[in-house]
Amino acid sequence: MYLSLRNIFVIFFLSFLIAACTHEEKKQEAPAKPRIFPGYHILLDEIVRSNEGVFRGLKLNAGAGQIKKVEGSAPIEESEGHLYYEYQPDSLTNYSIDYTLSQDSLEEISVQINTNDLELSSYLFCDLKDYYANKLPNPTEDKGYVVYNCFEGQRKPFVVSLSDNSSPSKGIINMLIYKDK
Repeated sequence: MYLSLRNIFVIFFLSFLIAACTHEEKKQEAPAKPRIFPGYHILLDEIVRSNEGVFRGLKLNAGAGQIKKVEGSAPIEESEGHLYYEYQPDSLTNYSIDYTLSQDSLEEISVQINTNDLELSSYLFCDLKDYYANKLPNPTEDKGYVVYNCFEGQRKPFVVSLSDNSSPSKGIINMLIYKDK
């Protein structure tokens, strides 16, 4: 009887252990954040962030306070007329944004995207070209540069220039947005 009770206990314990190990807990998943740019690479959501304005919801002439609010973090470098940010969204990609201001008015945005994945670099460049082609009229393409000339608001001309400066081992995309004088 003692051996039988012991066997029952072992069988019960092993059954409990197996049930505990195979029990799947239902995790509380956060609702999926809606995509800003469906149909484009997910990094475009991270880099461009908004359909509003010319970049990240900003318009040229924005002040330093508005830029800091949009960025949501302190700049890596800050001086009069200059705000510089760096981000690393994943292990293969990083990008920097350099804002140039004159009398607290945004004059120029310079973005550089670096990646160790050449396929991703090509994909992002094409997505940026498509995004700005849908947003701004009449792009001009010449020698690896794509230039969009546009008017913002009350006929304030600005230019968006994209270039793919990738090497055989590293993807490098540059974007420059500036007031056309």
